[in-house]
Amino acid sequence: MPLTLSHIRATTEAYLARHPNERESLAGLLSLLDGADAPASRATLPGHVTCSAAVIDREQRVLHIGHKVTGLLLAPGGHVEDDRTLLAAALREACEETGIRPGDLCLTPQFLGAPIDIDVHDIDANPAKGEGSHQHFDFRFVFYLVPEQHPQLTLHDEEVADARWLEFADVRSPTLRAKLLDARDQGLDGRPEPVNASALIHDGHGRYLLHLRDQREGIWAPGTFALLGGGRTVEDISLEATLRRELAEEVPGLEVNGLTPYALEEATSVDGFAVPIQVFVGRWSGDPETVELQEGVLLRWFTPDTLEQLRLSPGLGDLIRRHAAEHPPASSPPATSRLLRDEAPEGTELHIVGVHLYLEDNHSRILLGLRHPDSAYAGNTWHFLAGHCEREEAISCLIREAQEEAGLIIEPGDVELVHLVHLVDSPSARPRIGLVFRARIWSGTPAVLEPDRCVEWRWWNPKDLPAAVVPYTRQAIDGVLAGRLYSQMGWDGR
Repeated sequence: MPLTLSHIRATTEAYLARHPNERESLAGLLSLLDGADAPASRATLPGHVTCSAAVIDREQRVLHIGHKVTGLLLAPGGHVEDDRTLLAAALREACEETGIRPGDLCLTPQFLGAPIDIDVHDIDANPAKGEGSHQHFDFRFVFYLVPEQHPQLTLHDEEVADARWLEFADVRSPTLRAKLLDARDQGLDGRPEPVNASALIHDGHGRYLLHLRDQREGIWAPGTFALLGGGRTVEDISLEATLRRELAEEVPGLEVNGLTPYALEEATSVDGFAVPIQVFVGRWSGDPETVELQEGVLLRWFTPDTLEQLRLSPGLGDLIRRHAAEHPPASSPPATSRLLRDEAPEGTELHIVGVHLYLEDNHSRILLGLRHPDSAYAGNTWHFLAGHCEREEAISCLIREAQEEAGLIIEPGDVELVHLVHLVDSPSARPRIGLVFRARIWSGTPAVLEPDRCVEWRWWNPKDLPAAVVPYTRQAIDGVLAGRLYSQMGWDGR
């Protein structure tokens, strides 16, 4: 996703809200943003947006590079390219010019993703590049160096002559120097600390609350099960305040008791820099179906023994297992979370309920997946995208399976039931009810996300299906095409 004018404007206005006295000095930038030209293109003259990075180590020194063209010591930076954000542009330039890995840098709690400074400086004409004299409106972002020992620098030879670490008082840019000195009094000390908070929520009976993240570009760990939580803002007085705000925004009505710090974890942002996370542990014993999830796809309880079946955010499985080993449940989960055979009336045969996705493309072709040859069921055979209902309603199961298996995003209101197959495979097998749902609208491109189950997704003409199709899948397709809502299979020989 390329940089947008609205992003640059919003970043500028947020900066001016903190520094209203600089509005006059940034009049040229504001005029640029009101114009018709692309503000971050180096072809836009007489001025355009650039980005740079103030990288601070634990001795409160700032990395400078010797610029070959100008002969000046500068913070690493340069022109915007195909960058997602201004912050991402500054990070990329710092890494390209110095060889520092993105994962060796993290944000500061004082500035987070906001610029510490926007500087205006004149650039001499460069006839070799066909550029006349112009101005740079330079957005400066602050990063902490994560490793205690400086990583080996690999300087970009074409542009960079050398590198030096300078004290705040020796920073060469006057505007950046003044702001760094002011920020040092507010705790800008070069020592990385958590800027995100998440909640490890359990019910005391061995279950952990996870939510399935959206499969969208630009968010962290899309399409995975993760903990609730998020990033700190400058208004948050503490990381616990960050977490409580995030919980209120993501799941209104979720009241978690006894939030206490539990562990420090580290993730990687969508741009590649390190994100220290403070994990809090808390208790809740409610029903996820009774709260309204504002972000993500679904919210569910899971036990540690089911984690291997899920696509988890990095490190989450080990975190949950560690907590479970340290805090064994005092009792089993409430009976309402288990389906026991003796809950059914005498003589009732419990059925397995499965959901199946009937998905058509613009050419009326149907999506089928080729099951893994070693699959316990129907190996090397084409089948619907499908799954078994856990303790959840069928459409939520369908949405979850579509996300987990193929990265497809489906909204509940875009789903309709088009067929039901009542089948039994053998006289001794548990009967099954197969619910076939059509998704009228969806987003995403089918991807093989569970290769141990499905090795390929392919669109098929329903009149020209392959020979190796699961029998009841073929029957359900025929039923949908004929407009029949019900069929049965296997009962004659039961």
